[in-house]
Amino acid sequence: MENQTEQSAEQTGGKKTRKKPSLLLITVILGTIGFVVQLLWVNWPKPVAEPEPLNAELAAVIDRLPGTSDALFYAGLKDIKESSFWKEVMPDSLKEMSWLPLDKTMKEIVSETGFVPARDLDTLLIAFQQQNTKRQKYLGILWGAFDGKLTTEYLKEKSIETRKYGNEECYALSDTLWVCRPGDRQVLLANSSQLLRGFLEPEKNFLVRDSTTASLIDKAIHKSHTWLTLSSTKWTLGGLQSLTSGNKDVKTLGNLNRIRQLAISLKFDDGVEGQTEWIYPSRTSAYFASTFLWTAIKLSSSSGTRTTEPAKALLKELDVMQNLESVIVKTDLPLSFFKPESENGENSK
Repeated sequence: MENQTEQSAEQTGGKKTRKKPSLLLITVILGTIGFVVQLLWVNWPKPVAEPEPLNAELAAVIDRLPGTSDALFYAGLKDIKESSFWKEVMPDSLKEMSWLPLDKTMKEIVSETGFVPARDLDTLLIAFQQQNTKRQKYLGILWGAFDGKLTTEYLKEKSIETRKYGNEECYALSDTLWVCRPGDRQVLLANSSQLLRGFLEPEKNFLVRDSTTASLIDKAIHKSHTWLTLSSTKWTLGGLQSLTSGNKDVKTLGNLNRIRQLAISLKFDDGVEGQTEWIYPSRTSAYFASTFLWTAIKLSSSSGTRTTEPAKALLKELDVMQNLESVIVKTDLPLSFFKPESENGENSK
């Protein structure tokens, strides 16, 4: 017996044999660690960029908006036109194009007055409200050079009906177009006289009344050039599908369809800085949506896919991050990104 014990000790180097941990135990431990890390990541507030403050004058105008908003769009066209991006990259054909959708009446006005939105507008703010499943009400506040073009004399002659709200004369140029000139450099457009009345005889406190839109405006990082908020879930999902229209998988699968609200903003300077924030009902939904989007972007931008090379280059510049109930997508594209390279490798001018 002693010889057998000694022999066993010799075979094990004088130490007792230790059992190796089972594969199941290792899997459970690693899975638990992964779950805890994921839980911490989902609930950990990430550092985000400080948003630009909302201009006080613009805030006062927004606070006069009637009701609540399904969508709110702002464009600081004058500031955009002074940017390096506009001067060095934007083609003349795009600078001069009629990018505002014009109905028959507006086309007549442009033709008769010489008013060209792309040239004469400095600033634009449009609020949309859903009227029914097929139509939306809108109110547009436009700042720019209107003298000698949209004169009160012209509007009176063109109008089919006039009404007075807040000491301002409002003119119906068709059944779906109302115009008002409250100042030399301001024009109000609406497809509902009630929206004009709500703005000219305001209840104010829009930013208090519509807390969802107010929160989304704050999430628009770049406020000086252009931003858009979508407060309606239906509009937001439609907007998301438009943003991802180049990839059918992105717009129809995964947790992306649980999106509730959206804010997007762009700044044109020495390139283009952009950020969009998508709001979800829970942190878990936001986490899985960000994971799905990140994976889809990586797959679409990899070699061997049918994605075009310019689209791949753009996708590689996108940064996706989950922050609590939000998915944040941002990019910072230099001017060189938009300029084709010449044969010697230098950017063409």
